[in-house]
Amino acid sequence: MSAEEQGAGEFHIHRDVMDELCLNKVAKRRIQYTKPIKKRMKDSLRCSVPKLKRSVLGFLPVLSWLPRYSLRDNALGDLTSGISVGIMHLPQGMAYALLASVPPVFGLYTSFYPVLVYFIFGTSRHISIGTFAVISIMIGSVTEKLAPDSNFPSLNETNGTGGVDLAARDAYRVQIAASTTVLCGLFQILLGMMRFGFVVTYLSEPLVRGYMTGAATHVVASQLKYVFGIDPARFSGPLSQVYLLIDICRLLPETNIGALVVSLVALVVLITVKELNTCYEKKLPMPIPIELIVIIAATLISYYGDLNSQYNVSVVGEIPQGLKPPSPPDISLWGSVVGDAFAVAIVGYAINISLGKTFGLKHGYKVDSNQELVALGLSNTAGGFFQCYAVTSSLSRSLIQESTGGKTQVAGVISSVIVLVTVLQLGTLFEELPKAVLACIVFVNLKGMFRQFLDIPALWKSNKVDLMVWLVTLVCTVLLNLDIGLAASIAFSLLTVIFRSQLPRYSILGRVPGTELYLDTDTYEEVKEIPGVIIFRSSTTMYYTNAELYLDALLEKSGIDIGKLLMKKKKKDSEQKRADKKEEKRAKIKAKNQKCLNGHLPNGTVHPEDKDVEKDFQDLRGNQLAVVVTDSTANGKVNWAFDQQGTGSDQDSEIGSYGDNHITQAASTGSESESGKSADNSTHTIILDLSTASFVDTVTVKILKNIFRDYKEIGIDVYLAGCQVCVVEQLSIAGFFCESIPKSCLFATVHDAVLHSLRVHGDKDRPQYECVLDMSSTTKM
Repeated sequence: MSAEEQGAGEFHIHRDVMDELCLNKVAKRRIQYTKPIKKRMKDSLRCSVPKLKRSVLGFLPVLSWLPRYSLRDNALGDLTSGISVGIMHLPQGMAYALLASVPPVFGLYTSFYPVLVYFIFGTSRHISIGTFAVISIMIGSVTEKLAPDSNFPSLNETNGTGGVDLAARDAYRVQIAASTTVLCGLFQILLGMMRFGFVVTYLSEPLVRGYMTGAATHVVASQLKYVFGIDPARFSGPLSQVYLLIDICRLLPETNIGALVVSLVALVVLITVKELNTCYEKKLPMPIPIELIVIIAATLISYYGDLNSQYNVSVVGEIPQGLKPPSPPDISLWGSVVGDAFAVAIVGYAINISLGKTFGLKHGYKVDSNQELVALGLSNTAGGFFQCYAVTSSLSRSLIQESTGGKTQVAGVISSVIVLVTVLQLGTLFEELPKAVLACIVFVNLKGMFRQFLDIPALWKSNKVDLMVWLVTLVCTVLLNLDIGLAASIAFSLLTVIFRSQLPRYSILGRVPGTELYLDTDTYEEVKEIPGVIIFRSSTTMYYTNAELYLDALLEKSGIDIGKLLMKKKKKDSEQKRADKKEEKRAKIKAKNQKCLNGHLPNGTVHPEDKDVEKDFQDLRGNQLAVVVTDSTANGKVNWAFDQQGTGSDQDSEIGSYGDNHITQAASTGSESESGKSADNSTHTIILDLSTASFVDTVTVKILKNIFRDYKEIGIDVYLAGCQVCVVEQLSIAGFFCESIPKSCLFATVHDAVLHSLRVHGDKDRPQYECVLDMSSTTKM
């Protein structure tokens, strides 16, 4: 065996044909040793100083980077970034709190506590943890479902009319949100410690983007009541958004003009300045904090214009100063929110890890998916004890943190300080802030999510299955609500994977002249099939859902009807048995005739009782040619797949044999099969290319055994080629290899299997190609 490089564009290889046994011998395969479970558990529990250090640094990443923090390189960028993100936290925290159906001050709490926890346990340096629109609306759907306005009636002492006890309602909603958040955090911690960070891979990018777009429509619908100053009914369950929009349209004649004017002015200002920030992004040292400016201006106008009492414009209301002490969650609520908490945990982590890995790849550092799950879970769990609701990373704030020079998580700590100062000293100044302004801030920040509708034309061109996932996710999220919609979307996404694996592309391969490459004959014009050899390949792994389809496609592509040929073989076997019986009977007749030579009558007549025997003997002689079967075989086998052409009533049952001379004949004879391909009547070998298989199950092993058995019955050899090591191991464990299917039937490449087949079935009539097809192959590229 040797390999010689000839130049930059060609090489020649000289080696023997290799089956699995030869390959193991040449490559010196290692003996796989699996440690006993007891020893593995003992090793995992053994403690050492390096192992303890790795565990501590892995659980507390802040200890690995904070001692090496460079004030000269990072301090200025983190300070600028922290101030910018902190300013954004204020309006977004209060605005997104309305989405969660809790008082705005709790949005500020949510922008403070979880950020500090993530600083200690997180591994991403650029993402901004805190409130996010999609997570807020998911929490809001839970709080409004369990604490609707109708459960908190109150009597207006002024006019004696009924109303809503806002204080009691808001307090209970905060309790629901905090309990859901703690349970969500526990789910994330448990999954992270069990190394289940990979679960997010089941949420494909089209699914996540479609879900976020659908959730954005929920956000818009929930904020329209603040824009128009109306009070629609609360709906839950499937089609709730449709009912909500119908109710909003019904209430449009009752629109509060003051709230509408405030909303339109705020929208114009916000959109204009946002576009200027985008246009002059490279020239501005930091984006103009237009949300904060609008909040301050709107608060001043509302305070001095008395918009609440004069025009009935809804405002934020009382904002308490200071921080609240921690309190345990209401565990009795967990049974009612367990499904929603798990959905929030998965969606929040999916958003967080996607942003984290994006910035990690851009700046060249690693983001640990499992540790991120633990960090996010601890942030939610700790925040829940301080009346926060669920958090994740925000795309807009993360982009600001990265673009303004943020280097580490210290920027998050600085942003938390700004939020803390606002909560302690400045919170009461925003009590006259119109809620319509916060709704407009939410609308403007949803621009990125609605731009994801541009995914539709892009996916239409690139992948229509992913487009279906995107559209189905959007429709399910909008119509079935956020929790049921997510479950339905994941189910549909998994079904597409199953459908793709059940509908693979099956190919018959041919050889590219002058090479050892084998390609699909339907796709490439120059590839040529090897006479007498059928090479079959599936584009995906064969397993229990598509194993029968694999077998059907093999029968169709090869043009060999195994069932029909097996019936012919059985018929011929039965004829042979009858012929053997008649031959035995004839021998008995001959023996009896010899004994009865002296039994003739004197006048030359035959004894009467011998007439029937003589008649049977004559009949047997007359039919003798009809039961003789040709037995000129190649390698001692009869090829039942070679159906010799002929006419007559007996021609269908005549099965010819093949010898060395039939290989050349097979190249020039053929007939049209049902699939329209020319079926080679002298097929002697079928090669199954399993290079695409990544695993095999019990159904696959059974199907492969049946293929070997059935084709062997009709005199056709079957070989496997290109199996990965894991597939070979699984086949061995499943007992696939045996006396009838030795490992010598498994070859390293398709080319090795072809060369072996042509050697076995005759060298002198082997087709000649540009390169030598011999035990030593020469390939030129």
